[in-house]
Amino acid sequence: MSGSGGAPGASASSAPPAQEEGMTWWYRWLCRLSGVLGAVSCAISGLFNCITIHPLNIAAGVWMIMNAFILLLCEAPFCCQFIEFANTVAEKVDRLRSWQKAVFYCGMAVVPIVISLTLTTLLGNAIAFATGVLYGLSALGKKGDAISYARIQQQRQQADEKLAETLEGEL
Repeated sequence: MSGSGGAPGASASSAPPAQEEGMTWWYRWLCRLSGVLGAVSCAISGLFNCITIHPLNIAAGVWMIMNAFILLLCEAPFCCQFIEFANTVAEKVDRLRSWQKAVFYCGMAVVPIVISLTLTTLLGNAIAFATGVLYGLSALGKKGDAISYARIQQQRQQADEKLAETLEGEL
C-alpha cells in the first residue's frame, strides 16, 4: 500500500503512520477493506439515490458518489491509477492519526443522511461509517490490564491527598 513503502523522512514530518501508532497489520487491512467496501456501497446507493425527481435525494446521491471516490482515493489508491495525485493524497492520509481519519470518515458518511434520511442513504453509508468507527477504535488503543489501572488510580489518589494536605496547611 502507499504508507508502508514511503520514505522514512516523510512520515517523521507530521504524524506517525498507522503501523507506528499501535495498529496491527491485520487491523490495518481490515480498516482498508472496510473502506473499499464502504466506497462500493456508497457508489451503488448513490446511483440509486440519483434516480429520482426529489432534489434532496439527488444531492445526497451525488454526495455519496463523492464519498465513494474519496474513500477509494484514500484507502485504495491503486484503484485510481488514472489520477495523477492519487498516491500523494493517499500518503498524506496515511500520515493522519486514527482519530482524524475516524472523524473524517464518519463525518462524510453522516452528511448524506442529514440531507435525505432514506433507507438507501442509511444502508449505503453504513459501511463507510463503520470504517470511521474502526479507525476510532484503533485510536482508543488496546484495553489496559487491571494492575496498570489500579496503579494509576493509586497514584492519582496519593496526588489528591498531597494536594489536600498542602491546601489545609495554607489555610
